[in-house]
Amino acid sequence: MAVELEIKLTLHPQQVPQAVAWLLEQPEASKGEHKRLVNTYYDTPNNELNGQRIALRLRQAGSRTLQTLKAQGEFVNGAHKRNEWEWQVPGPRLQLGLLADTPLADNVNLARLAPVFETNFERQVIMLADDSAVIEVAVDTGEIIANGQNRALCEIEFELKSGNPDSLLIWAKKLAQQCPVFLNLVSKAEQGYFLADVPKASARAVGGDGETVGEMADVAEEADVSLNGLLQGLSQSWLKQQAVDMNGLNLDALAQLAARCGVSQPWAALVAQLQGGTRVSSLLQQPLLGQMQLAMLSHIAGEQGVH
Repeated sequence: MAVELEIKLTLHPQQVPQAVAWLLEQPEASKGEHKRLVNTYYDTPNNELNGQRIALRLRQAGSRTLQTLKAQGEFVNGAHKRNEWEWQVPGPRLQLGLLADTPLADNVNLARLAPVFETNFERQVIMLADDSAVIEVAVDTGEIIANGQNRALCEIEFELKSGNPDSLLIWAKKLAQQCPVFLNLVSKAEQGYFLADVPKASARAVGGDGETVGEMADVAEEADVSLNGLLQGLSQSWLKQQAVDMNGLNLDALAQLAARCGVSQPWAALVAQLQGGTRVSSLLQQPLLGQMQLAMLSHIAGEQGVH
């Protein structure tokens, strides 16, 4: 079992060449392989894996087939942290015996597993190695397929391979200064289940559960909870192609956070657009959204003592 830690950014397809070019220009960067990945996700007829927020897939990558299981994770400073099991298998069939020592073994009838959706895409890998960390950047463009429908997929993942986890947010912020991006908390699996019309699994609340000391710590915790609500709301609105429900957010706490970040005016401009019904998908070619998300996250991390 391994622990996966990554930050995922969604972007408009037209921005991909600019993002890739900038990444490759960095002295810390080296170009990795380009590959076609064909992925089939499995679940039971009652969607028991989705109910437990577990994803199981078979991935065809050239001549290799990989079976991967990802367990429920949590979001920490914008990064998705979760347990992962991965095996190379001989062909395009699930090897159920490999799941015996995973969370699925005691909770799911493995014999009932069947394909639910596919995520098929081209991946360009870029490695970033500096004094703090080694990060694998995956630029993915393709589609999600379910129920005879498809949905475009265009995202960049920064995955920590070794070193300081703070480097994920640092590199994401750097990219956001070069081209418009959107910090997206919706996984490929969640997009697939949505397209397959499978009800969304209940999610655990994220953030804001630590002890606080003094008034400033209370403010920081409230900002953390409010920012998490904003990030989750933006991501779900993007998934469903709906306007963001601003009534469910603590805008006062977010405005205070924006003031502490020194971005009150950009925050007000973003709020005005969202309150006016502008959808997240319509903001993907504007730098404002991603820059605001990452600036606020970075400030929260600093207030919590993360450097």
